Amino acid sequence: MLKARIQTAVSLIYPPRCLACGDWVDSDFGLCGACWRETSFVSGTCCDGCGVPLMGEDDGFRLECDDCIDHPRPWQQGRAALIYEGTARRLILALKHGDRTEIAGPAAGWLERAAAELLEDDPLVAPVPLHWSRFLRRRFNQSDLLARVVARNSGLAYCPDLLRRTERTPSLEGQSRSQRYATLARSIMAHPKRAKQIRGRTVLLIDDVMTSGATLTACSEACLGAGARAVRVAVLARVTHT
Repeated sequence: MLKARIQTAVSLIYPPRCLACGDWVDSDFGLCGACWRETSFVSGTCCDGCGVPLMGEDDGFRLECDDCIDHPRPWQQGRAALIYEGTARRLILALKHGDRTEIAGPAAGWLERAAAELLEDDPLVAPVPLHWSRFLRRRFNQSDLLARVVARNSGLAYCPDLLRRTERTPSLEGQSRSQRYATLARSIMAHPKRAKQIRGRTVLLIDDVMTSGATLTACSEACLGAGARAVRVAVLARVTHT
């Protein structure tokens, strides 16, 4: 009762605003109607490899996009909550580079709903790691913020340092697919102190954005090389190639 009264008082002093545009909304950490309509949520039939939307209906068999067929993924299954465009892109950039960490909570909720199937069978949740030098500069790992909420809400085991980056790689922006894979080769490894946790487990990797899949490939290969039974991936947004 007291908590509810405090929340009511806070909402009167600080009414909730849209995460994207700052306009008034009915609930905390939501989107206004206009921004919601401009946010490309993934729904319906999607690729089982990367989560990108697909035409047609689910026929009960595994469905993959051309990109996943041409470039087989080392992970078992993947899902994405959003398409990386419009409002979704602005929100992710604000979270990642604008210190808008309050976005992580509701965004993790969207991700959790999109990845509901991947949360079955008690997977071990882990974020895509950030190199320590970038962590010091940014002060947080956006993938960790998302993964932590997903694990907590789902009641799943969480290991924030299951993987680590052994090299500080340059930005992947603007690089071709082959350049991205070459840049990340052997730059991510399983934490040696987490061997018992990873061996024989299904690992669910959480990241903010998937472009070519190079980072998630490096992470998946590190998990499998350390003895994971299988790897699944869930990303807040998927870049589509038009």
